[in-house]
Amino acid sequence: MLDKLEMFIALAKAKHFGKAAEDLGITQPTLSTGIKNLEGQLGVKLVFRGSKYGGLTPEGHSALEWARRIVGDARQLKDEMRFKKNGLTGQLRVAVIPTALTWAAQLSARFSERNPRVRLTLLSRTSIEILSMIENLDVDAGITYLDNEPTGRVSTEPLYRERYMLICNENSQFAGRMSVGWKELERERLALLTPENQNRRIINRHFQDAGATPDAWIESDSPIVLVANVEKGDWLTILAADIAAFLTQGKALRLIPLSGSTAAPSVGLVAPYREPHTPTLQALLNEARVMSNIR
Repeated sequence: MLDKLEMFIALAKAKHFGKAAEDLGITQPTLSTGIKNLEGQLGVKLVFRGSKYGGLTPEGHSALEWARRIVGDARQLKDEMRFKKNGLTGQLRVAVIPTALTWAAQLSARFSERNPRVRLTLLSRTSIEILSMIENLDVDAGITYLDNEPTGRVSTEPLYRERYMLICNENSQFAGRMSVGWKELERERLALLTPENQNRRIINRHFQDAGATPDAWIESDSPIVLVANVEKGDWLTILAADIAAFLTQGKALRLIPLSGSTAAPSVGLVAPYREPHTPTLQALLNEARVMSNIR
């Protein structure tokens, strides 16, 4: 049953039999047979079928919630038994918004120092992708915004509040300033994160609150690309303070605080809402709590 539920979750995520089979490392006929057997065991039709995948039936949507819960509980049971036998081992998968990657590195370093037998995978993703990956059991936790857009039913540990810095080169008219207002950047050549990133939506709101509209000539999903463009050309970018400081180390660039900002958004660790959490995930949540208390 567990294998078939895993197949069902993969199919609901991929929305394509061939892609789901590829993700699982099995053949498409094996996947189709598994879904049919699951439907037979449950006594309901879960998937609309035609020449291709046609979506979940109403019963399929209900079953998907149970499938995620059951598979999640089964993985938690395995993790708990592994902990009883071997202590903290295994692997944690964490998805992180691009602007929080430096904080993810700090958290993973502290966690690994105390739990050297646990492997960590850190993935850069948007806030929307992170919540979807948690829901689909693709990752164990995420680092994302906590209070700007709905996060759903998750456990949270706040880490820091995001404050913004203007990054410019030494020849910029702003290079010698102690602070810059959002309104002053309205007609400037900006390099900003792409709109699917919540950070960009937050920055857009800061401009809107200041009665201005940002003019993004370059957009990227990578903060590294934004800083590289500022270094090589006549551009300006805006990033969260921590990652801005990290990416500009040793470069002839200036960091200038943005003045007149509204409330700084909270960023933290999020995990599926389960009590108790797996021992490994609980250890990560505990480490995040300690980090938030010392900064």
